[in-house]
Amino acid sequence: MASVTRETERKYEAPAAAEETDGPDAAASGALLDALARTEGVARVTGRGVEELDATYFDTDDGRLAAARTTLRRRTGGHDAGWHLKLPVPTDGDARDELHAPLADTLPADLARLLRSRTRDAPLGPVLRLRTTRRRHTLHGADGTLLAEAATDTVRAERLDGAPGGLAGATTAWREIEIELAEGAPASLLDRIEERLTAAGIHRSQDRSKLARALTDTGPPPETWPAPDPAPAPGTAGAEVLAHLARWHRALVALDTDVRRDLPDSVHQLRVATRRLRGAFKTYRKVLDRAVTDPVGEELKWLAGELAPARDNEVLTARLSHLLDTTDPALVLGPPPARLRLHSTPRAAEARDRVRAALDSPRHLALLTALARLATDPPLRPAAHRPAREVLPAALARDHRRLAARLDHALALPPGPGRDHALHQARKAAKRARYAAEAARPALGKPAKRHRKRVKAVQQLLGVHQDSVVAREALRQLAVEAHGAGESAFTWGLLYGTEQSRAEAAERELPEVWEKVREEGPPGPGG
Repeated sequence: MASVTRETERKYEAPAAAEETDGPDAAASGALLDALARTEGVARVTGRGVEELDATYFDTDDGRLAAARTTLRRRTGGHDAGWHLKLPVPTDGDARDELHAPLADTLPADLARLLRSRTRDAPLGPVLRLRTTRRRHTLHGADGTLLAEAATDTVRAERLDGAPGGLAGATTAWREIEIELAEGAPASLLDRIEERLTAAGIHRSQDRSKLARALTDTGPPPETWPAPDPAPAPGTAGAEVLAHLARWHRALVALDTDVRRDLPDSVHQLRVATRRLRGAFKTYRKVLDRAVTDPVGEELKWLAGELAPARDNEVLTARLSHLLDTTDPALVLGPPPARLRLHSTPRAAEARDRVRAALDSPRHLALLTALARLATDPPLRPAAHRPAREVLPAALARDHRRLAARLDHALALPPGPGRDHALHQARKAAKRARYAAEAARPALGKPAKRHRKRVKAVQQLLGVHQDSVVAREALRQLAVEAHGAGESAFTWGLLYGTEQSRAEAAERELPEVWEKVREEGPPGPGG
């Protein structure tokens, strides 16, 4: 299995003097070392010698990894020879997650699986060879703690393929400086180092990676993401809706990998991405042809369903664990924590297996392909070419009416299972209305933002109610299991009452919150 490290680094152009001198020594001395040594918090800069690195980078013929800011290489030489997969970290532009697998002739299977959502099983081939002469220095604090590593690189790149748009055999060369933060070092150190480097005339590189620079130097720059051709004019309904879909398409592709890595909250976020895409297809059916999007929406619904048991078990286990943790210990009779683990652990394992099977299935691959096709060839209807501020409000109004009908129906029912089900259906409508407002916010501005906020308040109350319904059913089952094992069921009954009170409180608050949404309504034409 591949090991994972969080790589936080910045790249800089080598000093001009170094460009005039052969070898790495000049680039690693003078202004650079002086700037590093003068950085606040750095007590010592230590030379670590020179490494010769030889890396081959891989991609599909149409550059799918480069488009997704993903790097795959096989490198020999240095202290970390092997296969390296680098994935962007959305929350930090300086950081990437690097997954490292031992050196082998072919791509390890566990890395190949992580790439599936990006490559969609298209063959990977060599696109670039980078040979780097690297001089390393480490930066240490007063107590000897490793703070960062500075690498001065002389890079020679050769294009190995002619696609997309590149010239096989084309070469380029340059020098650069990398500053990589050590694990546990404060992120502010990079800013302090940069201040010193800038003062010394050493400036940030415009290229985010060696691969990006080499691809640009040996052919056209890679696309940042597949774009529609032709694209609708800016400010039109089609432009706004497609931008929203592109955002969540990118998220779905990235989250597929996160789920395979078992990252926290990744199943939840992937499920949200499927819902936002599907909701947009439904809400903006005047912009996109339903004959094309409805089948894709059904497949998104299937994927969300495959994710549901894993996410539902996560939510339920966390909720019940919190209830137990916040209950007076004198009222926790028997072994409820152990009973809860016995109840949830096998369900979690079964749900994880189901998720992995879904992501590895041909059906999921077909869904990824369909979404990619929609991104480049969207089925735009005539309304897509009209101004967004004219078209989008009508879509929000439809979703608002749908929410009103479901919620008014639910609130008119007497308490019981029928009302619980109706409130759950209203919750789904509230999510769709909220997602629609979020998609429209860039075009409609503050009115859409206010509408989203009010609808979200309704959704959250409905969520509290639905989570309580699910929790009470689980608590009843846990009480039955405890009783059957000869344990006290008292605590489960107590928690059942707590959950019932929460649901009743949410139902009492709901009409007032909903009335505020009804009074204001969604944004009208023109925002």
